[in-house]
Amino acid sequence: MPSFTWKSGLNAVLGMALAGAIIIWGLPWIAKTSWTQIGHHLGAVGLMNSLGFFLIMLAGLWIYTFTLTAAWPGLSHPKAAIVNVTGSAVANTMPGGGATALAASWVILRSWGFKKRAISTGLIVSGVWNVLARIALPLIGIALVSRNEHALPSAVSTGAGWGALLGLVLLIAFIVALTSPVRTRKLGVWLDRRVSPAIGKLRRGEGRGKQPRLENLLVDQQARMSTLTKRGWFPLTLGVVGQLLIWFVLFWQIMRAVGVDLPVTDLFAAYAIGSLLRAVGVTPGGLGVAEAGIILVLASWGANQPAAAAGALLFAIFTHVAEIPLGAIGWLSWWLGPKTLHADSDEPSAQT
Repeated sequence: MPSFTWKSGLNAVLGMALAGAIIIWGLPWIAKTSWTQIGHHLGAVGLMNSLGFFLIMLAGLWIYTFTLTAAWPGLSHPKAAIVNVTGSAVANTMPGGGATALAASWVILRSWGFKKRAISTGLIVSGVWNVLARIALPLIGIALVSRNEHALPSAVSTGAGWGALLGLVLLIAFIVALTSPVRTRKLGVWLDRRVSPAIGKLRRGEGRGKQPRLENLLVDQQARMSTLTKRGWFPLTLGVVGQLLIWFVLFWQIMRAVGVDLPVTDLFAAYAIGSLLRAVGVTPGGLGVAEAGIILVLASWGANQPAAAAGALLFAIFTHVAEIPLGAIGWLSWWLGPKTLHADSDEPSAQT
């Protein structure tokens, strides 16, 4: 299991405290309302609606297992669900928790016998698929709302434009990495000359002074990524896009339940902007920041502000907060389950 130091614990506490402050004091201020009014809309949801929301959330978590089973061939869907909820729980408890979530996934997959190179390849490919999908969402939202009388706030449009540029750069870089072994090898040779000596000087212990052969690593990784995407592009896409669409259905139904009366296209645009804001690393999983953005967008289009605040909060509970106890169950399942550790004897060496 990944080691959690007092620093990471403090980071989690401070991040959750900031998110809590934004929600407790910031949301009513942004929505120009009170918790009494927000509570009125939350109280109108009812038990049966809440149960339906929970089932939709579970469907969203399950469909994402298709992405993970494609990223790591041989991984079963139940085990993929464990990787999913445990990683999400870690990411949702500390600012910038994505790196810690990757470490958690690494440890779990290693304990099930997956090789280091296979794990790193799957993490890269699934990560790129997620980033591209989340960047595409706001662009689709902007295209939809441009067809009606509503317009996105200028700050939101600007942010989406920069997001589109980032997505284009990432897409081009990924395509080049997949389709050009020659360029990959040239990059590896350049890194071996410029970067490997510095890495060797920084190494301590048994590897002190040894320079890694980055060319070997990059060429091998390029071949693995190319093979993985050619064979698994459909389930990779199905899991990511399917989860985002199911999350939108959840967002849509929650907003209807709390009394936000806006066209579906407007709700999709607000949902897309909120999904993009969840990448903000100031708070765990962008908690509080995404909700503030959703409220601002919905309010600018004439939504009832207390209802918008209630809907944004309830959506965060089902897609963010609820993943934390589910992650704890996932950790327990992994901890008690069988493990198969073995050496990576067939992997190419990174040493000189």
